[in-house]
Amino acid sequence: MLRVRGTTYHFRRIVPPTLRAALNRREIWVSLKTGYQNEARKRASLLHARTTELFSQAHLALLEPDALSRLEGLRVALRDLQSMNLPSSAQETRSVPASALVPKPLTVKKATKPAKATPLMLSGALKRFVLDNSHASTDTKKATQRAVDLFLHAFGDAPVSIIGGEKAGAFRDLLFSLPASLGKRKSSLTLEEEAQRAREEGLPTLSGKSVKNHMMRLSALWNQLHQRELVTRNPWTGWNFENGQKTIRRSWTARELALLASATWHSTSVPEETFRLVTLIAAYSGMRLGEISTLRKEDVQTVDGIPCFLIRPHSETGWAPKTDAGTRMVPVHSKLIEAGVLALKDTTDGPYLIPGLETSKRGVRGAALGRAFSLLKTRIGLPAEITFHSFRHTVSTQLRNADANIREVWIDRMLGHEATHKSQGTTTYLTGISTANLLQTTEAISYPETAFIRSTF
Repeated sequence: MLRVRGTTYHFRRIVPPTLRAALNRREIWVSLKTGYQNEARKRASLLHARTTELFSQAHLALLEPDALSRLEGLRVALRDLQSMNLPSSAQETRSVPASALVPKPLTVKKATKPAKATPLMLSGALKRFVLDNSHASTDTKKATQRAVDLFLHAFGDAPVSIIGGEKAGAFRDLLFSLPASLGKRKSSLTLEEEAQRAREEGLPTLSGKSVKNHMMRLSALWNQLHQRELVTRNPWTGWNFENGQKTIRRSWTARELALLASATWHSTSVPEETFRLVTLIAAYSGMRLGEISTLRKEDVQTVDGIPCFLIRPHSETGWAPKTDAGTRMVPVHSKLIEAGVLALKDTTDGPYLIPGLETSKRGVRGAALGRAFSLLKTRIGLPAEITFHSFRHTVSTQLRNADANIREVWIDRMLGHEATHKSQGTTTYLTGISTANLLQTTEAISYPETAFIRSTF
């Protein structure tokens, strides 16, 4: 029966089909003139009783000779429901019987009511108590604005008086499911879609510290509201920010890779050949699933005589690497060349290098493979710490433990990591790493013979 329009609750009831022609309406809408849910429920229950009474009278009127005149009176009564005197407190609600809810006589002039105060919305509270506060620091304003924007993006604007523990808890849970890279690149996805993408692609999610920072900013704002008696309590305090369900991902072991190689592929949405191809590229390059899935044929080029994958923004689709460092060049490993990856430029239909992948409704290519991979690893008994992203962990671990003379900055450059040192010398050096050094880094990746099925593409 309750519906919300703006910040005000309304009563809605469907007219019984047998009475719609007689009463000349299909449904009843009445403003309950309150933004508080409990008060709205009490007022709606009285309107429900009154409309039930009117429906009963209409059924009886249809059986009487003067049905037309009786029905006309009932139609007027239904139209005048909006002008009924609804109780304004719980005490009045209990003391007024349903039968006492009658329309005001049309001849009686309505008493002038004092203007009802406009509820303070969350966006207004942010501006009034933080952004317009000359004593608040720039960092406080920026961080609080960020936290409030996330809430508004997820749940929309609302009066601060009706935001309670339920919404605070839902916001906390949503924050823990969002990708850690949120806000580092432009995205047209909703927060729920961002959370779904993080689950499908096995992306790192916000840390407990980040979630706590957002919640504490809202708590500080609510402390001011509570002191001014604009809210009755602060729902943002007392939460636990230890995300015990978060799993620390790790590298593959040789036994686990052999188990994956021998597993039977059951997905009908992604061909097995595509699954084997993508995992092989991930294992010998350290590239992310999204980067591999969106490779175009033009992204395989020869640089300084060395075949390379070019990971770069796609202006035609809006796809871009996660960070600025993600735009990079990765030499094609000799094992991938042996498997026939370079030949895909001439054998695959369409603009993309990897065949057999569809783009989801949210514009994510490879999402179906991410879901199928998760189902497969669960079915064959791989632990939760192992995800598709574990190939990237494996490559990073191998290279940092390699006997070859491989420098840390070469590894960071190949994997698209931000440089561990931000000095001017390091930044300049990163831009000048030769393709030969990157190839030496890539070729240091190796696996046992049992790790992958021998096949060509």
